[in-house]
Amino acid sequence: MNRATMEIILGIAVIVIFVIGTLFLIPSGGEGEEGWGGADGGAADLIDSTGYVPWFNPIWEPPSGEIESLFFCVQTAIGAVIVGYFFGYWRGAKGRKDEE
Repeated sequence: MNRATMEIILGIAVIVIFVIGTLFLIPSGGEGEEGWGGADGGAADLIDSTGYVPWFNPIWEPPSGEIESLFFCVQTAIGAVIVGYFFGYWRGAKGRKDEE
């Protein structure tokens, strides 16, 4: 087998192992609970238990979680475009320098 075939087989094996690990090895939380709640919920509970009072209130809160997710996705897309632009610019400048 050539190198490309071995790389494809290795990539498929890594994906299969990742899927098996994700589906079967991560414990579930139980009835109606998530297996991984994340650190945000735990941190919020810890902060609330100290009696912390925020200094400022938000100017505007999104009407629903879906709108908040939409804003997060738009922000992520804008960041990806900016990073992609600079990587492309850097790659193009590197190519122009090699031609000289």
